[in-house]
Formats: sequence, C-alpha cells, structure tokens
Amino acid sequence: MIDLLDLQKEFLLSHIREGDDLADFTMGNGYDTVFLSKAAGESGSVTAFDIQPSALESTRENLRRNGCPDNWRLICASHDRAAEFIKKPIRAGVFNLGYLPGSGNKALTTARRTTLPAVRAATELISPGGVLLVAVYPGHPEGEAEGRELAEYFSSLSRFKFSVTQIRLINSPESPFFFVAEKNERAE
Repeated sequence: MIDLLDLQKEFLLSHIREGDDLADFTMGNGYDTVFLSKAAGESGSVTAFDIQPSALESTRENLRRNGCPDNWRLICASHDRAAEFIKKPIRAGVFNLGYLPGSGNKALTTARRTTLPAVRAATELISPGGVLLVAVYPGHPEGEAEGRELAEYFSSLSRFKFSVTQIRLINSPESPFFFVAEKNERAE
C-alpha cells in the first residue's frame, strides 16, 4: 500500500539540495518544518508560518528535540502573507492543509479565503526547478472546497511553466491527497 507521506517526501527530496531556501506554509506541529530543516542543512533556510501561537511553540520544541540545524524562522502570521516575509525565491514549499493535529479544535482549519491566495503567491516564490507540494484533507466541507478550488487553480497554470500532478486514492474520496507543482527549469 502506498504511504502518501513517504511519497510526498520523495517528491520533495528529488528537488531539494543542501543550502536551499524552503518554506512550510502551514507549520502545525512542525513535522514538515523538521523535515525541511534537515533537508536544507546548515547552509539552507526554512521559513514556517502558522496563525496559532501554540503551533509555533510546538514546532520550536519539535525542531530542538530533533536536533535540527539553526536554519529556521517561525512566523506567527497567515500563510497568505508569506510574500511579506520571504524576499527571495524558494526551492520548495509545503502546505499541509486542515486543522492543527492534537489541538482538539477542528473548527479552526485552513480556509479558501487565505489558502488560494497563499498558494498563488507560493507558485510565484518557487524558483525554476523547484516544487510546491499541497496536501488536502477533503474529509470536512472546507477541505473538500479547498481541494476543488486548488484543482481549478492548478489546472489553469501554463504547462510550459509548471507540471502539476495530483496524487489521490480514487477508491477513498475522503482520504487526504496532494498536488505536486514542479516549476520548469527554464521558467522565469
């Protein structure tokens, strides 16, 4: 059986090199931030976003507990404000949509009003040869709507600039799925 998390990491690692600048647009408890920090190494950087102070605390603890290099910056702001904080191209970016796992607050989730502008901005931040990975959780109404809007947006991107793939279990419509948007090496 395919492990979607392992597959996501394979896609990311096929693009990331030590020293790259990366972004975790939805840090949550910091598992993606830890992965990105280690992949970027001492000479790289990771900028991570979340609107919940508890997510920053959890992520900071997770980074330290996992012995990550001091290459990360945690920002308490919505992911749709990323361009205010990231001023140079990034090699890879990750969105893991939904709610903060373990928070007990399933009412506070990512939402279309910020997710779509954030993903649009992220596609502009990705450097040629880079990748944007967006994990979607359609098991709740907002997640389902996010998935539909993201599919429409990614379908609109020029195939000469991006190659976009959707990875989904077709016999389990409420299971998480993800998009991989790979920017062409020659894209400007």
